[in-house]
Amino acid sequence: MKTEFSLAQLADPDIAEADKILRACVHCGFCTATCPTYVLLGDELDSPRGRIYLIKEMLEKDKPPTAEVVKHIDRCLSCLACMTTCPSGVHYMHLVDQARVRIERDYSRPLTERALRAVLALVLPRPELFRASMIMARLARPFAALLPAKVAATPGLMRRVKAMLALAPKRLPPPGPSGGSVFPAQGEKRGRVALLQGCAQQVLAPRINQAAINLLTRHGIEVVLVRDEQCCGALTHHLGQDGDALARARVNITLWKKEAEQGGLDAILITASGCGTVIKDYGFMLREDGDFAGPAAQISALAKDITEYLAGIALMPSSQKGDVTVAYHSACSLQHGQKITGLPKELLSKNGFVVKDVPESHLCCGSAGTYNILQPDIASRLRDRKVANIATVKPDMIAAGNIGCMVQIAGGTSVPVVHTIELLDWATGGPRPGLN
Repeated sequence: MKTEFSLAQLADPDIAEADKILRACVHCGFCTATCPTYVLLGDELDSPRGRIYLIKEMLEKDKPPTAEVVKHIDRCLSCLACMTTCPSGVHYMHLVDQARVRIERDYSRPLTERALRAVLALVLPRPELFRASMIMARLARPFAALLPAKVAATPGLMRRVKAMLALAPKRLPPPGPSGGSVFPAQGEKRGRVALLQGCAQQVLAPRINQAAINLLTRHGIEVVLVRDEQCCGALTHHLGQDGDALARARVNITLWKKEAEQGGLDAILITASGCGTVIKDYGFMLREDGDFAGPAAQISALAKDITEYLAGIALMPSSQKGDVTVAYHSACSLQHGQKITGLPKELLSKNGFVVKDVPESHLCCGSAGTYNILQPDIASRLRDRKVANIATVKPDMIAAGNIGCMVQIAGGTSVPVVHTIELLDWATGGPRPGLN
């Protein structure tokens, strides 16, 4: 793709990166076949190729984005299926991230939308506030039926509030272990890892990290929950609020680097793949920061999805006898963002589960961070499509590697939705996965 940035514009490292990404695009359109919004809506501007044209024009002209540009960028799930499909290696993720930052900086949204986004950015990264908000949402759920459910190109505030209430759980489990906790290895110590505590996950499903701790310590791995660890920054990063996201990244890098220097770390393990994709990108996000570029790259290299780490451990003999059929949902952030596709399924199969691939597994379930709140109608259509595809394999359980996907899919099915690590823990001596 031909670009026309000035030399002054190209002096900006972000514009220089955008120029490189744009020039890699050859207009082939392969991305349209795997883009969830294009598959649903059939609008070229709701495809990666269409959005790339919009972003190119916005950045080249260096003018505030129009309402039309914002509408189509907002509809992007950042599922990154286009990057898996693209034969030219276009790094769409870094391009759309930059567009979101530009929109957040230069576009004036309606007051109600600004307020909602501000609340999401304030509450979701803070487990204490998130827990309080879930309690309030649970109390308000009976009134959700009174709110409008009108489908619109741009959902209004009440439609989004209704979506938030629908996502709130009927009850919350007690909190899991706090930061600063150390879980010693059982038997001979074979390694030491930090486990990301997460934000929404530690409120909605602390059982996930507990299963990870149980499995790891059972296999001789010491696990530490680093004190004062913050949200990884993914939530605000995808809202275009990079100042907040980078500040959180710097805090975490400092804490994890200190922990690695003092106690040694084989890896920083992540059980929420949406977080993992961003942490693995810290090195890029902070590449121009003189103080943090090096440490950020070191932390990104240490970051691993839990299944990546487990692939290098000889797990205990499985107690499963092949009588549990599992539909494996491959989270977009895992399969497209981190290029981890077969590994979780191999681990489940080797440990006695009958693993079934889900048709259209490349298509997003509609969760995508805060997308199912900000774009509830598109998200609901994607969820229903995902659930219908899962139903065709008639599973006993659905496994996923990301809390957002788990909550989204569970909203449309009665089949238990569990984390991959819960099944692996169960297979090697842990309890059968529960849902509380």
